[in-house]
Amino acid sequence: MQQPPQDVLAAFGAGRSPRLLDGGRGRTWRAGPIVLKPADLPVESRWRASVLEAVADTGRFRVARPVRAASGDWLHGGWEAWRHAEGRTDPKRWDDALDAGAAFHEALAGVARPAFLDDRDDWWSRADRVSWDLEAVEEHPTLEPLMRARRPVGAAAQAVHGDLLGNVLYAPGLPPAVIDWAPYWRPAGWAAAVAVVDALCWHGAGGSLLAGAERSDWPQMLLRALLFRMITDREAGRAGGGEWHPHPAYAPVAALVIAAAASGA
Repeated sequence: MQQPPQDVLAAFGAGRSPRLLDGGRGRTWRAGPIVLKPADLPVESRWRASVLEAVADTGRFRVARPVRAASGDWLHGGWEAWRHAEGRTDPKRWDDALDAGAAFHEALAGVARPAFLDDRDDWWSRADRVSWDLEAVEEHPTLEPLMRARRPVGAAAQAVHGDLLGNVLYAPGLPPAVIDWAPYWRPAGWAAAVAVVDALCWHGAGGSLLAGAERSDWPQMLLRALLFRMITDREAGRAGGGEWHPHPAYAPVAALVIAAAASGA
């Protein structure tokens, strides 16, 4: 748990006594009005900050505003920062998260695809590419039915948030705040599907949440979203040197998603 050093705190105008926040992979700190975390990929951090700086808050969502260091750069000493946004997460408010995500994605619709996505290489990026059949993966009996059910999709790709459900803050009297943006270049329906899959697997949502006929290629988005989550888990397990054993929560969701894909519903 690397704490931001004093020169980083000073560069971003933060308080002197940072405290570790929940979530954020155990690497996110708050110091006064400023939230800080190490930048995994500097080019991504700078791109994300430049986009968020220009996104206007609306009555449907707000964003945590990025903070420049004293140098004018978005990074200092390998750290990035943004203003603390009021509110708390609540992953059981999936309908509110989907609404906020839809508004956020509408605001991003004109953003150009960033080149760094071609070179990003981590568990999540590899799982994303595999789920979209852009990279090969070792076969596994749990994954094969989902892989076989995929069909081509026509929905247009854009910049989206790939981890929405747990990254929306709710505060009385304020629009939901979208935080910790994990950028991907996929259809907006895919980002919604990842949130739905997370709600179904981990937060007690019912099968009725699968309904999404108004979203383009919705059953195929669900297939790819579930594959994305499962393959990410597999990548993490393999990185630790262990054999992957799919979590039992995936099986009933996989059955629902495959059935939806088969019916085209």
